[in-house]
Amino acid sequence: MTKSNDATGYRYIKQTVLDRIQSGEWQPDTLLPSEQDLALEFSCTRTTVNRAMRELAEEGYLQRRRKAGTRVLSAPQRKAHFTIPMVRDEVEASGGAYRYALVSAQTVPSPDWLVARLALRPGQATTHVRCMHYSTNTPYQYEDRWIIVESVPEVEQADFKSIGPNEWLVQTVPFTNVELTFMASRADETVAGFLDLPKDEPVFTAERITWLQGQPVTFAKMYFAAGYRMTTQF
Repeated sequence: MTKSNDATGYRYIKQTVLDRIQSGEWQPDTLLPSEQDLALEFSCTRTTVNRAMRELAEEGYLQRRRKAGTRVLSAPQRKAHFTIPMVRDEVEASGGAYRYALVSAQTVPSPDWLVARLALRPGQATTHVRCMHYSTNTPYQYEDRWIIVESVPEVEQADFKSIGPNEWLVQTVPFTNVELTFMASRADETVAGFLDLPKDEPVFTAERITWLQGQPVTFAKMYFAAGYRMTTQF
């Protein structure tokens, strides 16, 4: 049996439990043996078992409840993981030459819709940045971003003429939570003009909100040119 105090130990236990679930040995809603019993079976510590069970729960195979034990979920709740690269890296990875262009940047009071969306104080200062990203001079992404000044006071001295707001934020402030939404929207006159599309053309759109310890940092909408694809695996 594998040893309990190394990475191989918990991986072995995790794979063994997963094999039992996928083979049908442990059916949906089956109550699994306790961590203490599994530790005895695998000749390891409860800590090693706990790590394996925790990862399987995070991956959607198990449901863990205090005092109620661990059960096999009737339908695995698999989670998709998206890797969101910098636009520069994404363009260069596809063989294009990256170019960035600032459209506008100004500090203004938060509009009412943003106040409502992020639970800001009325009129709270935000820096509104609009910019374009190109792949070998072809429109790639139009970015419309609002940065909360109170959360990132350094933004008032930022120069977005040479660096995009996302790259600048990554270098300046971390985030602890993110909400990411994908949608199809219709290109208004502004978006259509920047992406060289007919007005009202459907556009792949990503909306992203980030927080730092509960404080909103930024709200951004990214509109992608025709042909853009995002792929995930799970």
